[in-house]
Amino acid sequence: MSLGLFLAVTFTLCVGFDLLFPDQAMYESWLRLLPGFTWLSWSSFFLGLAESFGYGWYVALVFGPLYNFFATRFGR
Repeated sequence: MSLGLFLAVTFTLCVGFDLLFPDQAMYESWLRLLPGFTWLSWSSFFLGLAESFGYGWYVALVFGPLYNFFATRFGR
């Protein structure tokens, strides 16, 4: 949950940064990383927010068991 929320907050901060500093915007990266995301409407923002949260869950679901497996097998 914490990794999903971290990525959702990071996405929100990045969108805010892109709106404040359009010359330094990185929204083109979001277009490639988040399927269906377009710059910028409310529906697209919430889609990107949900996808960022989902990516966090995916990474946690893959990384957590791998970490536990290797931590028990090779000791800490």
